[in-house]
Amino acid sequence: MKKNDGFDPKEIAKMKSEIGEDQSYVVIESEDNSDDFMNFYFIGKHEGKEVICDAAIYTLRLQHSSEIHELAEQKVSEKYPDFKSISYDEDENGDIAPLSDLDEEIGLYLTEVMDELEEEEAVKVQEHVDVDENSDFGIGLDVGLHVDAITPKVIEKFIKEYNDGSLKLDKTYYSFQFEDEDEED
Repeated sequence: MKKNDGFDPKEIAKMKSEIGEDQSYVVIESEDNSDDFMNFYFIGKHEGKEVICDAAIYTLRLQHSSEIHELAEQKVSEKYPDFKSISYDEDENGDIAPLSDLDEEIGLYLTEVMDELEEEEAVKVQEHVDVDENSDFGIGLDVGLHVDAITPKVIEKFIKEYNDGSLKLDKTYYSFQFEDEDEED
C-alpha cells in the first residue's frame, strides 16, 4: 500500500505551522477559487488520527449550475454527435472571435436545453460531505453547502463542526433558477 503523507505527523506539524493563529485552514491557490468555491487544507481527524484534509467546498447553486450544464451537454451531444464543447478563440486584438455557424447553433441549443432543464427542475442538489479516503495526500473532502457564498466565516464554521462532530447537513433538495442579467429592473 502506498504511503499517504497527509497522515505523517511531520507533514501535519508543518501544515499546522503554515495555518497560523488567525484561521484554521490554508487556501490552495487556484484560479477556480471564488465566492462560490474554495479549495483549502485543514487539520482534521479520521478514524481517531489527525490528518490533513484537502477540502473543496462550494455553494449548492454552483453545484446545481454545473450539473445542469453537464446534463445539457449530454443532450446536445445526442443531437450533435461531433460536439465536444464550444471553445472561444481570441483574435489578434484579444477580442473573442465570432463562432462558426455550427458552434453558434449548438450554443443556442445548449442554452435552450439548460433553460428547459431549469424550468423542469430536472436537477436537485442537497448539502453533502463526500470523503475520499484514497486521496494522494491526506483525505479529500467534497463539500456542498446551502450558503450564498463561501466566506472565511463559512469555512471556519464548517471546519469547527466537522472536527467536533456537530456538523448537521440539510437534507432538503434544492433547485435554482438562473439569474438573467437582462431582466434586472
